[in-house]
Amino acid sequence: MRNALTLDAIRVLEAIHSRGSFAAAAEALFKVPSAITYTMQKLESDLGIALFDRSAKRAVLTPAGKLVLEEGMALLQASARLEEKVHQLESGWENKLTIAKDTIIPDHILFDIIGRFCSLDKQVEITVIEEVLGGGWDALHTKRADIAIGLTGELPKGQFSVHEMGYFEFVFAVAKHHPLADFVGLLETQHINQYPTIVVADSSRTLPGRSSGLFDSKQQIRVSSMQSKIQAQIQGIGVGFLPLHLIRNQLTDGQLIAKACAIPRPAVPVYFATEKGKLGKALDWFSHELKQPIWFV
Repeated sequence: MRNALTLDAIRVLEAIHSRGSFAAAAEALFKVPSAITYTMQKLESDLGIALFDRSAKRAVLTPAGKLVLEEGMALLQASARLEEKVHQLESGWENKLTIAKDTIIPDHILFDIIGRFCSLDKQVEITVIEEVLGGGWDALHTKRADIAIGLTGELPKGQFSVHEMGYFEFVFAVAKHHPLADFVGLLETQHINQYPTIVVADSSRTLPGRSSGLFDSKQQIRVSSMQSKIQAQIQGIGVGFLPLHLIRNQLTDGQLIAKACAIPRPAVPVYFATEKGKLGKALDWFSHELKQPIWFV
């Protein structure tokens, strides 16, 4: 079925409304007045409604005409955006880019980078999804993401281009009111396993999962992000290792107390990765920019 409303008819309708007459619209659109009149008469006939109140000296829209113009302008704008995206795609810029961000990554640094990308004025839809532990690798593997940042653990062979982002340190931390806060000396396993531990669960959907902060304890409480783990430990629900770069303020203001611990937890290397052979100027831009910041301070 042919639609009565065309983009050309919407442009004519807008020109008549904004300029106040059919003759002025014809001049603005470089058309003869008869072409403008024919376009509107045909549109009204096809729709079966009057778009203009012809009793007035100036071309005045009827309520139905106002509705057609309002909705039609949205169609014109969508059409213009589509054309821009098509030209952009031809020039090598993707229409969409999905970033999988592990919850150990500081939001403000990533959003600074995204803000700079927005200043390029490219019509690229950016989606940020949050993953934990192996979830970033899984997001790349299942093509849920174009780029994954904050990756840790064993690196897959061959399939991805991997770049180091730095190292971050863990500290064993407890709430200021937790019984272990006043403990003097080196915390051993027998001291820790008397209390619940907070564990961040892996968000991987298809690849084997891992857990952060897993060791023998009285009880394990699993949460879905590092931010939830931090909050749970601030409230004294449990204990565990936390990334130093995410809790500096809480250590400074005393909400959390760092404790010496006999359980070793070395500094962890962190990476971002993309699929090998994947093309796109937005992907290239982010791959370059992600190498610049000091992420874990």
